Amino acid sequence: MKKIGLLSDTHGYLDKKVFKYFDDCDEIWHAGDIGTVKLADQLEDFRPFRAVYGNIDGAKLRQRYPLDLRFYCEGVEVWMTHIGGYPGRYNKRVRELIRAKPPKLFITGHSHILKVMPDKKLSLLHINPGACGIQGFHQVKTLVRFSIEGSRIFNLEVIELGNRGVLQPS
Repeated sequence: MKKIGLLSDTHGYLDKKVFKYFDDCDEIWHAGDIGTVKLADQLEDFRPFRAVYGNIDGAKLRQRYPLDLRFYCEGVEVWMTHIGGYPGRYNKRVRELIRAKPPKLFITGHSHILKVMPDKKLSLLHINPGACGIQGFHQVKTLVRFSIEGSRIFNLEVIELGNRGVLQPS
């Protein structure tokens, strides 16, 4: 069994509560718009880390992480990409690919909108963990935790880190 901590859209801001909520996770996955190499380093130093780059990520992060990441965790095929859409409204770039070879778990970021929804036509679960940073239109910073054992995805939890707030000048 693996316990996964999932976040997205940090945009260079890492709430320290992430470490508390992901302390018992086996891996951390980031669905893009990481923002800084320093933030990626902090998460990599904390737990095994998988990530994709997002549209705001610069050259160094794009060299380090792929646009699409397909892998197996336990018995679950996972596809993570930053801009992928969601069931019924997949992004044009992924639409035919996902129909041709659907994963069991499809993870995206980008919209800053927390979504957990099944795609019954493709027999997959879609998760967008919302946004964990302070930039964007979202009001509450969110994370997702879940477990995978064999082919089962379970114990899914949505975690609210509090209001997005605004950074004060130093």
